[in-house]
Amino acid sequence: MSFLTVLFIIAVIVVGFAIVTGIRIVPQAKVMVVERLGKFHSIASSGLNILIPFLDSPRPIEMRTGNRYMRSTMVDLREQVMGFETVQVITHDNVNMEVGSVIYYQIVDPAKALYQVENLALAIEQLTMTNLRNIMGGLTLDQTLTSRETVNGKLRMVLDDATEKWGVKVTRVELREIEPPQAIKAAMAKQMTAERERRAEVTKAEGDKAAAILQAEGEKISRILRAEAERDAEIARAEGRKRATMLEAEGKAEATRLTFDAINNGGATHEVLALRYMETLQEMSKGDNKMFIPYEATATLGAVAALKEVFKDETPKQQRPVAPPQAPRQSPTAASLSAQGLTRSPAAEHATLTGTPAIPARRPRPPSEQDE
Repeated sequence: MSFLTVLFIIAVIVVGFAIVTGIRIVPQAKVMVVERLGKFHSIASSGLNILIPFLDSPRPIEMRTGNRYMRSTMVDLREQVMGFETVQVITHDNVNMEVGSVIYYQIVDPAKALYQVENLALAIEQLTMTNLRNIMGGLTLDQTLTSRETVNGKLRMVLDDATEKWGVKVTRVELREIEPPQAIKAAMAKQMTAERERRAEVTKAEGDKAAAILQAEGEKISRILRAEAERDAEIARAEGRKRATMLEAEGKAEATRLTFDAINNGGATHEVLALRYMETLQEMSKGDNKMFIPYEATATLGAVAALKEVFKDETPKQQRPVAPPQAPRQSPTAASLSAQGLTRSPAAEHATLTGTPAIPARRPRPPSEQDE
């Protein structure tokens, strides 16, 4: 084999190696940092890229995948997720607890991510742990348990400001877990049980109060309605009694009027009226409601009538007024007969029977000062 043949073979091998090493295909959403003679030259984007052999070389970057660190010549521009193991933190009220976190970041400048920090993944991990301890140390136990959003926001702002010069954008930070000690857990469980019992008692008391109020209001409304019903019933009964009394009175008045009309129109004589009067007295004596007039009362009424007659006779004849012409004599009624019977005294009756004038009664003497 001649020298030229050997030289040709070597040239082919070198060209093939140059082609293999010079042609690089970069996947989508990834880039490659190219150095020429050890100095930053360019960034190879997605697609086909040709490098000059022995002059251009890609710069590897160390990234964390899970719990392992891996070196790669490709820089992933997608959002990365980095989870950290639980770390010991001490709260403001001196409570030890374990806190685990997750950070979401994205490389926006590959050149800064390679040349501004030695190990990007390790730097982000240590920065997250230290700032997490600082933030949790300024909060109490209750605040750490109830203010996760506040802790997440503060931690994201601190990491975003610190990693900006590294060409990294921190998009989200989450506290994955917070594990207080067992004694704190037991105390929290007791506190939760007591709080729930207190809420149950308060809810029961409020329910009893509302029920009592509703029951009292119901009784009040029931009494008001019952009183209104009784009042309306009393008014209705009173109106009924009033109407019945009026109707009864009207009936009696009509009956009396018809009776007197019948007597006047029938031309009853004194004997008939006297007989009717006696029958009426007999009927009145049969009932429960009886009225007895003593003899002394009739005598007194008779004496008064006799005195009236005496004074009438003593009046001078010249002073007596001329009597008007007498009206036609009407038949006496039962009321007039009763009045006449009551006003007649025993002396008047005796004078009538014997034909002698009645002796007038002596007028009583007015009382004098000596009598007093």
